[in-house]
Parts: sequence; C-alpha cells; structure tokens
Amino acid sequence: MREIDLPRGWSYGQLGHSLRSLADGPFGSNLASKHYTDTGARVVRLGNVGVGRFKDEDRAFISLERYKNFARHVVSEGDVIIAGLGDSNNPLGRACLAPPELGPAIVKADCFRVRVDSDRLDARFLVHFLNSSLGEWGCKQRSRGSTRQRMNLRDVASLMISRPGLDDQRRIADFLDAKTGILDRLVAMRGAGIGLLRQREQALLDASIDSMIEEYGTLPLRRFLSRVEQGVSPQCDSLPAEEGEWGVLKVSAVKGGRFDGAENKRLPEEVAPHLRYEVRDRDLLITRANTPALVGAVAVAEAPRARLMLPDKIFRIEVTEDLNKNFFALVARGSRIRGLCAAASHGTSQSMANLKIEEIKSWPVPLAPTCVQADFVDRFEAAARANDELVQAIATQIELLEERRRALITAAVTGQIDVTTAQRCLPV
Repeated sequence: MREIDLPRGWSYGQLGHSLRSLADGPFGSNLASKHYTDTGARVVRLGNVGVGRFKDEDRAFISLERYKNFARHVVSEGDVIIAGLGDSNNPLGRACLAPPELGPAIVKADCFRVRVDSDRLDARFLVHFLNSSLGEWGCKQRSRGSTRQRMNLRDVASLMISRPGLDDQRRIADFLDAKTGILDRLVAMRGAGIGLLRQREQALLDASIDSMIEEYGTLPLRRFLSRVEQGVSPQCDSLPAEEGEWGVLKVSAVKGGRFDGAENKRLPEEVAPHLRYEVRDRDLLITRANTPALVGAVAVAEAPRARLMLPDKIFRIEVTEDLNKNFFALVARGSRIRGLCAAASHGTSQSMANLKIEEIKSWPVPLAPTCVQADFVDRFEAAARANDELVQAIATQIELLEERRRALITAAVTGQIDVTTAQRCLPV
C-alpha cells in the first residue's frame, strides 16, 4: 500500500505536530505484576486496546499511593490510547479512546497515551485514521521486530496522518461513529452466537461427565498414574523454532484440550537439549502454571514435530491402561475439574497461578469401563467438529464485517467518499 491521493484542501502531516503531549508506560521493575492490587488506579494494558473500542474485560490495578509516582504516564477520559505492539491477530497501532468511566489510570509499557491539540486535530478522527488500512500500513512501515511488531514514541510522533479541516474531521468522525457502531453491533451479535455455541458444547460435556459419575462413581487421578515428570526451562529466544531446530514448549501449547506444537520458543544453538524431555507421540500433558483461567489445561500430543522439549511448567504423565488419554483430556475440560483448578491455584488474579502435583492427583475421574470411555470420546469429538463448523461459519461472517468496517473507515479518512452524501445514501 502507499499514501492515497487526498482531496483538494487536505494534506498529510506528522502526528507529532498536532499533539499536546505523548507518553508511554513505565518499563521494567518500575511496574511489575508484584505491584498489582485488587483495587486502586487502573493500569491500561495492551489487552485493553481494541480496534476503536476500549476492552474493559482485562483489569489490573495499582495502589493510589503508587499511582502518584506515575504522573507522566496518566491517561484520562478522551485521551487516545495506541497499541505499540502488534501481531497477526492484533494490529500494531490500533487505537481507541479512554472511556469516561476509566477513573484514575496510567498506561503500561507498549501502550501510548496521546493528547491532541484540539484546535488542530479531533481525537475521534485520529482514532479512526489509525484503525484504517492506511493507518495500519503507516505503523508497519515504522515497526521493528519479526513475529511481534513494535513502535516507540518517536515512531508514533512521526506517523503521517491525513488532515482535512477541523470541521471536516468532526463530520467524518460523526459519520464513522454512527456507521461503525452499527457494524460493531452486528459483530457483537455474531460473537455472542459463538459464545452460545461454546456454552452449549460445555453443557453437553458437563452433563455427560455427571451422568458417568452417577453411574460408575469416581477415583482420584492418582489411582491411574504410573509416572509424572516435568521438563526444564532454559533461557530461550523469543522466536519459535524452525523445522530441524530445538524448541521449548510454551504453556500456551496446551489449551482448550488441544496441543499446538507451534507454541514454542527456540532453544539457542549453544544450549544442549535435554533429550529425555523431548515430546513424544501420545504424551499426556498438563500445565501446572498459567493464568488462573487456563492453569490445569490438559491435552494429548498427537504426532508432534520432532525436537520439542517440555518446559518446567508442563507435567508429562503416564497412566495405566484403565484410563483413555483422550477421555481424561475431555474430563479435565469439565466444570468439576476446572472449578478445582480455580480453587487450588496459587497466585493472584493478575499473575501466573500454579498447581501442585498433589492437587492434580486428587482430580476425580469417572470410573467408566474403557469401552465406555472410547465411545464417549468418539461421540463428543463428532459433536465438537459439527460445532466447530458452525463457529467457523460465524467467524467468517465476522471477518467480512470487519473488512467492510476497515474499508469504510479508510475511504472516509482519505476523502474517497463524501460523508455528507454518504450519510444519507450509503447502506451498512
């Protein structure tokens, strides 16, 4: 992509020339997870920065006393928040406005707080521009990094933005607020549909597990265990290993009952791999450390690539022939065991939670015959595949709506459509 020709009277200019101030978050030991509290001043993190929307689900706080030390990093209602880190799923430079209900808050590292000169630039227009295809392209041009793209303060200040007159900026922002609001509601409705499908799948799983427990009773997992081990976690590169290279699994390799060998970090060439911890076909893996919502995830490693090593945060367990590995992975996804993980995990809601092996050994497993276990796996996996097809169909619809949203924004912020006319006749 390249800069788009603008209408007469419009121009491109550096973002820094239209700002009152620009700040990033505190780095390193100045703000770490150990400083987080249950209440106080809000810490705005990358997970809060959506495309045109402040995502309120990911909440972190520091004490009001500590907040007083971070005056340079304060973010207030109406400020523009820009993501300084991006990947294939979360675009670099995505932006949103700080909402009125935010309260006292600061930005964290890799988030930028922008205060515009309101005599030159409308904050809403800036948010829309940064979320356009042209804005995303401009951020990528200034980025560094391969797997995760990053910008610094100087990069943000040097971004070239389109600059119509201030009245035109406001008209464009009003138009896009209305049109994208409709598209966002459609996306939210379809997202809710995916949520309902996942809830239905979970309810089916829980009902089946409860039925087997009622019929056959349970035994603790320790009665089926023959061996437990965990790997090691040497210092690794941030990039994933290429084919033929050694990699150490990340905890995200085991999630939602599935194993993803691509979630790994490359082992440096000068570090010798521990061959005994190489992941083997049909290994049964359990995460002992992760966020509270994900700790205790279980998956079977089906045909993993060679040269993947267990980290110290993942257990590899061997079970007797009386327990089908895929059956146990499904049982571990049930609400009973997930509830035990949430209750037993050690750590705070803002940090890595840990499970002890003795707690995992106490998990209740239905004492169903192996033929019943195998039949349950076949039936549930068939239902899950059908569910996944519906989810994928809805996800495709969401993708198309988001593409339309981006195209509409790009056309408006570059003057390719006259928003005064489009307001009356352009369908959503």
